[in-house]
Order: sequence, then C-alpha cells, then structure tokens
Amino acid sequence: MISIARTIARLLLGVAMIGAGVAHLTAQRQEFRAQVPDWFPIDEDLTVLGSGVVEIGLGLAFILLPSKRRLIGMLLAAFFVAIFPGNIAQYVEGVDAFGLDTDRERLIRLFFQPVLIVWALFGGGWLRGTRND
Repeated sequence: MISIARTIARLLLGVAMIGAGVAHLTAQRQEFRAQVPDWFPIDEDLTVLGSGVVEIGLGLAFILLPSKRRLIGMLLAAFFVAIFPGNIAQYVEGVDAFGLDTDRERLIRLFFQPVLIVWALFGGGWLRGTRND
C-alpha cells in the first residue's frame, strides 16, 4: 500500500512541477518575478525562466524515470530548499504575489515549503515505513 501511495505522490508532484514550470514561462511569469529577492545577483526574468525549465525537467524526470526516483526526489527536495529564501524574502519584503497580499498569508505560505520537501522525499522513496514497502 505504501508503494502505491509513493507512486501516486511521485506522479502528482511530477505533474505539479511541470505545471509550475510552464507557469514560470508563460501566464504567471510576472508573479514569479515578484518573488525573486532584491539581493539575488541574477536578473529576475532569467531566474524565473531558469527555475521554470528546471521545474519542468525535474517534473518530467520524476514521472518518466521511476528507476531514478530516489535521485530525483532528493534533487526536488534540494530545489525546494534552494528556492525557500525567495519565499522568505516575499514575506520579509511584503511583496504581493499569487494573491498573497497580507503578511499573515505570506507567513502561512512559508509552512508549506517543508510539506513539499517531505512530499519529494516520500515520492522518491527516501521515507520508508519498512524495508519491504
């Protein structure tokens, strides 16, 4: 039962990553640009485009390369850690994006990043109930 849940988690996160990546490159590009911290040394648009491409690649790999799920799950978890400063900056700087227009909403959002990290690790097979699941 755990392996079925892990597979579903992997596939859902893969699809979500592809969707987020496409959004970075298209309709929500401006929203994502607003999340790039002022102190980040790379151009906002280049950062958004690059992270979108990475998200699409990781999402596709998570879906299409199940034999590499542990590696990809760890890479996704690391990616979520790497982009977390942007979420923190959005809160600290009070930047409105994605309908998050209050400090409370931006603060609550911060607590979802660990959920994504755990989701990536679980889908990748890093969090196991038993040796045989």
